[in-house]
Amino acid sequence: MAAPPSARRDRINPAFPKLVEMTSEYVYGDVWARPQLSKRDRSMVTIAALVALGWQDQLNSHIGRGLTNGLTREEVSEIITHLAMYSGWPSAMTAAHVAVDVFDAQDKAKG
Repeated sequence: MAAPPSARRDRINPAFPKLVEMTSEYVYGDVWARPQLSKRDRSMVTIAALVALGWQDQLNSHIGRGLTNGLTREEVSEIITHLAMYSGWPSAMTAAHVAVDVFDAQDKAKG
């Protein structure tokens, strides 16, 4: 799987070409391409990890990717709600705001 387009990755490429190359070739070209988990399941796991760690920038793009990979908005909501008990209320509340931003951006893009 080739790395999906990313304006954020394009922005850092001139200063961090090796990091961008490793992301494209290893993360997306190898890890995300392994057949043991579906892209949908990988999205679910990745969203959960990013919620728990509080990494908002990456969470934003991975929620969008998760929706593209077959997750529903309701499933994203449930992942975040479930994690409130495990990663903490603040991380879940922050993730909820990120998710709503992603949902709103999708709705605006649709028209």
